[in-house]
Amino acid sequence: MVKRVLKRDGRHVDFNNQKIVAAILKAMDVTENGEDIVLAAQIAHAISQLDKEEMTVEEIQDVVENHLMNSPRQEVAKEYIRYRNKRNIARNAKSNEIFETIIQAQANDITRENANMNADTPAGMMMKFASEATKTYVDECLLSDPVREAVLNNYIHVHDKDYYPTKSLTCIQHPLDMILNYGLKAGHGESRPAKRIETASVLACISMETAQNEMHGGQAIPAFDFYLAPFVRKTLEEEIDHAQELDNADYSELKAVKLDDYIKRDLIGLQGKERALQHAINMTVNRVHQAMEAFVHNMNTIHSRGGNQVVFSSINYGTDTSAEGRCIIREILNTTYEGVGNGSTAIFPIQIWKKKRGVSYLPEDPNYDLYKFACRVSARRFFPNFLNLDATFNQDPAWQADDPKRYEHEVATMGCRTRVYENRFGPKTSIGRGNLSFTTINIVKLAIECMELQDKEARIGRFFEKLDWALELSARQLDERFQFQKTALKKQFPLLMNGLWLGSEKLDPDDSIERVINQGTLGIGFIGLAECLIALVGKHHGESEEAQELGLRIVTFMRDKINGFCEKYQHNYSVLATPAEGLSGKFTKRDKKAFGVLPGITDKDYYTNSNHVPVYYKCTPEHKAKVEAPYHELTRGGHIFYVEIDGDATHNPDAIMQIVDLMDKYNIGYGSVNHNRNRCLDCGYENAEKDLHECPHCHGHHIDTLQRITGYLVGTTDRWNAGKLAELKDRVVHE
Repeated sequence: MVKRVLKRDGRHVDFNNQKIVAAILKAMDVTENGEDIVLAAQIAHAISQLDKEEMTVEEIQDVVENHLMNSPRQEVAKEYIRYRNKRNIARNAKSNEIFETIIQAQANDITRENANMNADTPAGMMMKFASEATKTYVDECLLSDPVREAVLNNYIHVHDKDYYPTKSLTCIQHPLDMILNYGLKAGHGESRPAKRIETASVLACISMETAQNEMHGGQAIPAFDFYLAPFVRKTLEEEIDHAQELDNADYSELKAVKLDDYIKRDLIGLQGKERALQHAINMTVNRVHQAMEAFVHNMNTIHSRGGNQVVFSSINYGTDTSAEGRCIIREILNTTYEGVGNGSTAIFPIQIWKKKRGVSYLPEDPNYDLYKFACRVSARRFFPNFLNLDATFNQDPAWQADDPKRYEHEVATMGCRTRVYENRFGPKTSIGRGNLSFTTINIVKLAIECMELQDKEARIGRFFEKLDWALELSARQLDERFQFQKTALKKQFPLLMNGLWLGSEKLDPDDSIERVINQGTLGIGFIGLAECLIALVGKHHGESEEAQELGLRIVTFMRDKINGFCEKYQHNYSVLATPAEGLSGKFTKRDKKAFGVLPGITDKDYYTNSNHVPVYYKCTPEHKAKVEAPYHELTRGGHIFYVEIDGDATHNPDAIMQIVDLMDKYNIGYGSVNHNRNRCLDCGYENAEKDLHECPHCHGHHIDTLQRITGYLVGTTDRWNAGKLAELKDRVVHE
């Protein structure tokens, strides 16, 4: 007797003969002789009595066809087959439509989902085909029923769903010193440890490129200056050896000389060992600069995935005060300032200046001169962004100024905003850790569904009930994904699990990664706090104290619930201020269709990113800082503070410093500054002239405006989706 049915999506459900009867009657209904419920019931009963405990949907349909063909109603069998085929076609219609848009290289929100990927190239097309097909598989076979229903109804979004079946993780902060000191092993390839700065630079690139192919998110280096500094000294020693050979003299004692800095100087008037040392310093600086140029060039040209997609790379630096560390910092800044190619702004790596009192921020700090330079570079090239190590939630009591490995106690961030620091299952550090996966809640829809309640307190109360449900569902979904991810074997990640991920070096090739991945985080994000507040109280948090109080109450509620999930599920859950790119318009489009155009809520093509003040709201940088700052402590899975400034910032680094001062004043964790930058798509020439239509370098007319999308830059807005283009158009200057 048949007891269960195996569905197409892998679910097991109880056998129900009424569904068979209903399907047969639909086929009979379009024939001349009409329905015969007795025959339909007989066929259903016959199938239920088969000597099988479980049957697949396809097996049941095959048996129905055979019974109809052997019955007096053979014409019904033909209609049943036709009905069955129509259902299969309908099931595949959406995928076929999507594939057609990819084939035709149509610019839409599907092919422009990721602004740093060219979906029009053959490799990009192949990647999008795979991506869209995989999402369907995930929906049908991997998501539980409640999660699938919540995604379908626009309540939550499962990020990187196309990578779900691969069991890959999102991102990691590379312990680059391990690779530089012990070499790189990944698959069939391996390299020796680095001996000079050029090799160290190349290994840094290869490390991030290789790991990118094993993960679906970004790659970062948490202490770029500390990791590369030893190879500056090794390069100097090599140059001293060269000087000895040229002069046929003994300069070995120079290798022990302690330097305050690596500054190039003219050799005129210098003699003997003094001249040899300065010459070695000059050559070392040249080589460090070339190594940094190569690093930036490679990070902007090496494709790690299909679609001309380079590595989503970030580097954190600024707190190494040694002469060698300062040399690395200075030359990466020099390289960034100069640009790549014809002077273009480098898109990657996203660079992050680690700002810390006593080290790299105040005039009396040893790296203050480099901090000023960093602000000048950011004024021209958008990078570096600024990470505030002095924010209360970014501090670690274990940090000591005289500790040569103090960077282990400094938070580092992914350039887009992802932050991994606190850890319930190991050391508090960013190094060797990352996010596992994250899911975003559409808090705007939750609020819209409460608008029918006239009483404000009842409306807000209902909203919190809905938010509680969405949080519980998201936590359960992330745990379900974790349970799937943990079954992956170490050998599936040749580099990542060969020592990059914290604790992975202890695993054997056929071990599952379960024992080590709990060091990572599971992020629960949110989008559209501004629109959510307008739906609940009529105004957003930038324009109303009442709205701000409610906004903080909402995100605090999320933080407290998510802390509880850490205990319940024994994972590192965190609140993420979601960096919505494709999602910024996706949620809105569907809500607008369901609820119509609601002023201030669904009347645009996007929802405001996370807890930001809306981009169209005119206010001062300080007001924006005061409003957004309290959310940074609550969103420890990642956050960012933006300010838009007007005109040519190239000659106004003070404007950048003023924004960093606001971060310091208001306890903001991470921030960046947007400004005008034109780029000629023909030759790469850039300037900040307003309304530029013709390139002064090549006289071309393909001019684009270089813009930041969700923390990273995009070389052309041609690849932005409709939601982000609408947001870009609405951005106003903060002054």
